[in-house]
Amino acid sequence: MKIEHIALYVNNLERSREFFIKYFGAKSNNGYHNPVKKFRSYFLSFDDGSRLEIMTKNELDDAKKTLNRTGFIHIAFSVGNKAKVDELTAKLSADGFKIISEPRTTGDDYYESCIIDFEGNQIEITE
Repeated sequence: MKIEHIALYVNNLERSREFFIKYFGAKSNNGYHNPVKKFRSYFLSFDDGSRLEIMTKNELDDAKKTLNRTGFIHIAFSVGNKAKVDELTAKLSADGFKIISEPRTTGDDYYESCIIDFEGNQIEITE
């Protein structure tokens, strides 16, 4: 069994699409639009075959995203090695994204950093 995809509602669909393409190498489909439901989405594919569906529609409940809440809390991307973690974290920082955890080795031996994207979602970058 495998996770087929994870879905994420966003306010700015096009900006989210470009974010994942620019920083994480996503490849996007041409999108889907249901005008009756006022719903739009893209499937983003990554090199290992994993997929992220980003979606938007009218009337989303945009509740405050705290870091210590129940439910899904972050998406983690493995970039290959420590140098790439450092490089991508620095690039995201230079582009104005909030770094909530600088690159480090955690107690469970992961080398990672964490950032907050422009919609308040936590993104973890690991080797």
